[in-house]
Amino acid sequence: MRTQVVIIGSGPSGLLLGQLLAGIGVENVILERVDRDYVLGRVRAGVLEQGTVDLLDEAGAGARMRAEGLPHDGISLAFDNRLHRIDLAALTGGKRVTVYGQTEVTHDLMDKRSAAGLMTVYDAKNVLPQGFDTASPFVTYEKDGVTHRIDCDFIAGCDGFHGVSRKSVPQDALKLFERAYPFGWLGILAEVPPADHELIYANHPRGFALCSMRSEHRSRYYVQCPIDDKVENWSDERFWDELRLRLPKEAAEKVTVGPSFEKSIAPLRSFVAEPMQFGRLSLVGDAAHIVPPTGAKGLNLAASDVRYLFSGLKEFYLDKSPAGIDAYSGKALSRVWKAVRFSWWMTTMLHRFPDTDAFGQRIQEAELDYLVHSQAAATSLAENYVGLPY
Repeated sequence: MRTQVVIIGSGPSGLLLGQLLAGIGVENVILERVDRDYVLGRVRAGVLEQGTVDLLDEAGAGARMRAEGLPHDGISLAFDNRLHRIDLAALTGGKRVTVYGQTEVTHDLMDKRSAAGLMTVYDAKNVLPQGFDTASPFVTYEKDGVTHRIDCDFIAGCDGFHGVSRKSVPQDALKLFERAYPFGWLGILAEVPPADHELIYANHPRGFALCSMRSEHRSRYYVQCPIDDKVENWSDERFWDELRLRLPKEAAEKVTVGPSFEKSIAPLRSFVAEPMQFGRLSLVGDAAHIVPPTGAKGLNLAASDVRYLFSGLKEFYLDKSPAGIDAYSGKALSRVWKAVRFSWWMTTMLHRFPDTDAFGQRIQEAELDYLVHSQAAATSLAENYVGLPY
């Protein structure tokens, strides 16, 4: 079999790239190692930058997001038992973010792909990108005990941190950068209304907390916990009590408690692999970089990678020029590192680190106080939060 682009991974980045390519007549096949229901069962972030919203519209998959998504013009920082609102829209000339779950984004893109009759191979085992250092790359995989081969022009590795794409690159060709954080996030989902109409990021002596949401009736809450903590140590009652202790009184009183239907602990880390391109193989999203969720950049960084890669492929196929493809890694990494910096900064400013001394604690408090009283500092946060320009 032959196609123009093989996409490894059917998460939102792979699906978005496939839909954009199909829109300009570029043939593509998506290979996914698990089944469709497993992909849709992943619980992930849900704060979309304006650039991500625009890309979903361009792919023809933005209708339900526009109808059901929750546009947010601001966020609140909670410390010293007070809420301090950052007016994102006012500080950035009207830009905003949209709360819409990653699972919903994935569902919308899957539905568009299915309706268009585009090919996705689920339960594709032993996927292996090959020959990407030549002009004739191909990908092999196994399905129902039979080995298949797809020849192509380009391979897009959209298969996440643990996927095969980055692992297929010679290790001496990669430069890795990593920072692990000494805590995790205990998160729950519950069918209760959110505590506020916008997100609340809380810095408290007991640790960080985040009040988020997936809809007007479904809330997503997090509390900082030890890196070696266990979910079974946290009953719903203990979680709700701890969350409210870390919030200012005015926010804590608005927390509606209820049974959780998902509870998990996620470690926090920063990770970047350079470069993001190896001949005809390009790494996209988590295959190349991971950020802590504090800055809401994971899905949005994957979308910006897709934008750069799609632009390069469009230039290759429509204008017969390789310039855009050749520039992919440099353009993507420039934006990646800015988002890595912002996510690291938000994480260090809002969390309590176990090795922070009295001096470091005073510095953190001064940073927060300066941020909410300086328009210049607040503007810097706002323009990074809504998304830097491509």
